[in-house]
Amino acid sequence: MTFRKSAFLLAFGALASLNASAQQPGFAALLDAPPRWVDSVFNKMNRHDRIAQLFFVRAHTNLSRAYQDSVGRVIKDEHLGGVVFFQGGPVRQAALTNKYQSVSKYPLLVTSDGEWGLGMRLDSTMSYPYQMALGAIQDKSLLHQMGLEVAKDFRRIGMHMNLAPVVDVNNNAKNPVINYRSFGENKYNVAQKAAEYVRGMQDGGLITSIKHFPGHGDTDVDSHYDLPQLKFSKERLDTLEMYPFRELINQGVSGVMVAHMNIPSLDNTPNLPSTLSKPIITDILKKGMNFKGIVISDAMDMKGVVKYFKDGEAEVLGIIAGNDILELSENSEVAVKMVRRAVRKGRISMDQIDSSVKKILTAKYFAGLHQPDTVNLTNIAADLNRSESIALRQKLADASMTMLRGQEFVKSLSPMRRTVLISIGMPEVCAFQKELGAYYKNSVHYVLSNTANANAIAKILRETNGFEQMIVGIHDSRTRPGNNMPLSADVKNFIKEMAGRKAAFAFFANPYNLAAIPGLENSAALLVAYQKEEWMQKAAASVFKNELIATGRLPITVNGFFKFGDRDEQTTAGRAD
Repeated sequence: MTFRKSAFLLAFGALASLNASAQQPGFAALLDAPPRWVDSVFNKMNRHDRIAQLFFVRAHTNLSRAYQDSVGRVIKDEHLGGVVFFQGGPVRQAALTNKYQSVSKYPLLVTSDGEWGLGMRLDSTMSYPYQMALGAIQDKSLLHQMGLEVAKDFRRIGMHMNLAPVVDVNNNAKNPVINYRSFGENKYNVAQKAAEYVRGMQDGGLITSIKHFPGHGDTDVDSHYDLPQLKFSKERLDTLEMYPFRELINQGVSGVMVAHMNIPSLDNTPNLPSTLSKPIITDILKKGMNFKGIVISDAMDMKGVVKYFKDGEAEVLGIIAGNDILELSENSEVAVKMVRRAVRKGRISMDQIDSSVKKILTAKYFAGLHQPDTVNLTNIAADLNRSESIALRQKLADASMTMLRGQEFVKSLSPMRRTVLISIGMPEVCAFQKELGAYYKNSVHYVLSNTANANAIAKILRETNGFEQMIVGIHDSRTRPGNNMPLSADVKNFIKEMAGRKAAFAFFANPYNLAAIPGLENSAALLVAYQKEEWMQKAAASVFKNELIATGRLPITVNGFFKFGDRDEQTTAGRAD
């Protein structure tokens, strides 16, 4: 099935003027037959403006007024093609979008990274589960629904493109930058889950950009800080890392973001990032995979590119390589001048730039920017926190629950027995404990710091010695659930002892961290709940109250005990009767 932009209801503020019942061609079809509006705008552009359309500037609403105004001056003076919003708030961003659109000579394509929704960047907005948790879900239709909801949120505050999802196959457990942002280690699972999410967003009227081509999953270097090198063969990269990209390109994805990685088997130029490689972008992505959509670079201010290419040369090489959009240039004014000089010297063809400009203008038409409007600032908070979105998030959390062992043991738990409920890594009694405490009436609560000492641990062990049932939550309280979850040696020994006492565990953390906590393989029950949020805690509590049967499957391999696809084979689909 190809991705299609179906009829959709544009019910919010700035979009109310659009015909909600009208069908329009999908983005790929528009590229094949650009509307007249594209040529009418293109023909008014001089050479500088056409080059500037390829550049997208960084914007924040949590920084100073002076910073925000400086971005506005860049947009007004340089005639850039778009804006990439980062941290801030939704009302502030919508207001700033209106301001930036009003001063721009040409309508701006507004975009952001929303891998798990607006909440990735904006406060007071919806965050859905991270992709690692989504990779565990067996009902793919839920991801399509999530895509539709994310599209509504983006459109509501005047955004047109989501730089998501990640389709990297995370087959390196030490990956410091992709990791929980990936659907997992299996290329088929990654492609299937990503396809549903993309289809939902594109059905909802968003342009999407899968990332990070040709695959950032098997590296232990973060390209924000240095240039990773992939030393794999072309055959390995083609059959594994590039597989999800090829599948989604065949299904009509609208955009592809290219990573900053040095890959000698694909381009042996020393220290050259893939973002600046013509063999990788033009020969493999565009020609080899027949990708006709928008190619967008990863951020051009990252160390993975500027470490070796400075003062506009990276942007020149990025255009030569085949990028249509260069995001977050360190100095777009200098870079545009360097590109103009490269055109004069014959290094870059204006025909190539013109082709990219027309793609960008077609994207703007697809997004509705041929009918300028302003974002309605009324009721944004309520519109972005809809009851149906909150209900869907809980369904996603429920569907991600992954019982690695002990389903039959959980079934045997009785609400009438004396039960101890322990939380590790939380500052106070948490939602998981409160939910369980309302069910296990004869229960006591304990909270244990992740750095607790032997005395605090001995006290809990002594006081819980006679309890019939023990349920322990292990929580990663960090903002992002990466590797190296902080747990003291004493706390790890406590977990091991509780597992020996046949306690049941819920693991609210990235499952890669299981490898560093010996003993959990001997626990009476082990539920992976992936992250710390309350809706994940509620889902896990539902499992331990026998209201929900965990149907998720582990999307990665942790070690010899916990492998890709694992779940307790006693589990069956659906909620418990």
